[in-house]
Amino acid sequence: MSLPRKTMLIILAFFAIYVIWGSTYLLNKIVVTEVAPLYLASIRFTAASILIFIIAKILQLNLAISKRQFLNNIFAGFLFLVYGNGVFVWALRYVDSGFGALEASIQPLMVLALMRMIDGKKIKTSSIIGISLGIIGMYLLVSQQQLTYQENSLIGIIMIFTCVISWSFGSLFVARAELGPSYFVNTGYQMLSSGILLSLISLLLGETWLSPLQWSGSAQLSMGLLIIFGSIVAFTAFNFLLKEVSTEKVSTSAYVNPVIALILGWYVLDEHITMQSIIAAIILLTGVYFINSKRTIKPRMHGR
Repeated sequence: MSLPRKTMLIILAFFAIYVIWGSTYLLNKIVVTEVAPLYLASIRFTAASILIFIIAKILQLNLAISKRQFLNNIFAGFLFLVYGNGVFVWALRYVDSGFGALEASIQPLMVLALMRMIDGKKIKTSSIIGISLGIIGMYLLVSQQQLTYQENSLIGIIMIFTCVISWSFGSLFVARAELGPSYFVNTGYQMLSSGILLSLISLLLGETWLSPLQWSGSAQLSMGLLIIFGSIVAFTAFNFLLKEVSTEKVSTSAYVNPVIALILGWYVLDEHITMQSIIAAIILLTGVYFINSKRTIKPRMHGR
């Protein structure tokens, strides 16, 4: 018996945010070695939004949304893409892509903590165990000598942590906010507004704008993959999942993303994986497993 269409879409969407997003750490790392980070993000999201609107027109999707929906999409785009992604890519200049992915894997812990603060929901014992393991795992991860003494690595670690907060709050916001009826079109508005804002910030900070024609072939290919798969496919899947399943479940992408990123970083960029990183990853991911192994918080029912 074949799976219902909605179930199949959910499975494919989870594959997108698990595997595709796991690879974006590597792709961003490749491009950011040649291209200014905020300029990189502005090109990625502006190009993706233009392609989304072209595809939406071909598919005859309605692009009209209300003023409130438009403003909500701009705010969501800022939390996810301008701060959550733009600053994250900037921080990858100071830490390995695999390390950045591992630090980002505390997102389920952050989502749970924010739901406790915002909704006043009780955190169960299994969640407390998970949070404790997460803290221990993060301490092991950031206390390594080779990380501590890298120039500006502490700045990168702190900024990635603030990105995790921004992304986690954005996830809760989108799950509750009034957006347009099409997940695909919503993604387009979020990316267009974010791309424009990132361009302005890049100019204000005096970043060097290098023509894509002057990039290396690997950087051009990586940017193409980021635009099509990392932005259009995976981010649309992410918006879809936030409305269809509970926010905690969506945040479990943090289980798989670090594994994909570490393997690719080691295989492609020859990034070093220490035994302490492996132990920290196991402890940290065990922590987020404890949080999500049981339904600690009832998912909010979404009206249709």
